[in-house]
Amino acid sequence: MKKVIILGAGFAGLHVFYKLRHLIGKKIDITVIDARSHSLLKPSLPEVAFEGDAISHSLVELKHTIESRNATFIQDEVINIDAKNNMLKLKSGANESYDYLFVTLGAVKDYDAVKGFKEYGYSVCDDTQAQRLWQRVKTFEGGKIVTGAAKSTWGTRVDAPPLLAPCEGPIGEIMFMLDYYLTEDKHLSREKDYKVDVFTPGEIFFEDVGDTPREVVGKYMQKRKIDLHNNKVLQEIGKDFIAFEDGTKMECDLAIIIPPYSAPQVLKDSNIGDEKGFIPTDKQMRHLDFDNIFAAGDITALAQPKLGHVAIIQGAIAAATLMKELGEDVEIPPHDLEVFCIMNMGGHDATMIVSDVLYGGKTDKALYSPISKMMKWGFDSYLYYNKGHMPPDFALEMTDKLVKMV
Repeated sequence: MKKVIILGAGFAGLHVFYKLRHLIGKKIDITVIDARSHSLLKPSLPEVAFEGDAISHSLVELKHTIESRNATFIQDEVINIDAKNNMLKLKSGANESYDYLFVTLGAVKDYDAVKGFKEYGYSVCDDTQAQRLWQRVKTFEGGKIVTGAAKSTWGTRVDAPPLLAPCEGPIGEIMFMLDYYLTEDKHLSREKDYKVDVFTPGEIFFEDVGDTPREVVGKYMQKRKIDLHNNKVLQEIGKDFIAFEDGTKMECDLAIIIPPYSAPQVLKDSNIGDEKGFIPTDKQMRHLDFDNIFAAGDITALAQPKLGHVAIIQGAIAAATLMKELGEDVEIPPHDLEVFCIMNMGGHDATMIVSDVLYGGKTDKALYSPISKMMKWGFDSYLYYNKGHMPPDFALEMTDKLVKMV
């Protein structure tokens, strides 16, 4: 019986777990280790931040979820990975050995890298920040709003798109959902009572998709009088301003940002990441230096952009690679990435985006429709009530076909 440890129980980690669970007690034992007691369903955080949804509907309790399926859950922090000796050291002082390790820790949202964020900045990237933002939004009575993504930097060991922002999809939800809330719920007037400006560190906004989604997003930005500022690398957030590396400033009464992404300190300390700490893998999600270590999701160097859909694709590949090695009759899916997301725009409006042009493909679609909003609601609800278990493959394939027919 092989001992498998899944380190991190986010999108990728839970997907790997569910893909492997039928082998528990037959070929493998599984232990899931996470510092948190609950897995965070991040797609529903904008609804927490701008609609006041309960954070409990974005959380999956891990101990019962894992142990009811005959696996072991350890709530602890891993402080060292000894890859040569297949050993993990935990903060509690315990050690855990493994035959196979899946690193699915996700990336760190490095708020501390942004000067002034602690005092004046807001975000939507985790449960604490989303709830904090909702408290601020409820009391906001007008002024200058600035939102955008900080610049992130990546390693060079693998061939991945060198994006400047980890993912700008949340910026779309921030600007549109906040605009809807201020106009429809607080009855404020655009430009007269408040103004929304968006910045991007890149030459183009939404650099991970093609022209079609950008044109759709741009059309509704123009309709809602939201201005875009390109080539703006965030430097500092002040009490009433945002400053950029080019020396310019923007007036700002409410700053909502996506911070830089970095690798967890344990990966940097354990020397199993690239020069930035992200895990370098081949396209079967096996570590380039350690054959018994796999990775998936935001923590991988190949995951560009840092997106839940990419984590699911990579999690399925990583699980299949191990199953194949254990003698299971499975096909390892190809590492064919695509950007797939549903952008809540407030009310009944949402845009579903699917694009693979970043990876050399030809699909580049955007569906602006109440149907998209219903699909997002259905997806988020399914994830919550099924404890982070993704919808069946056939449902995901049907969704993909629907969008590509548009």
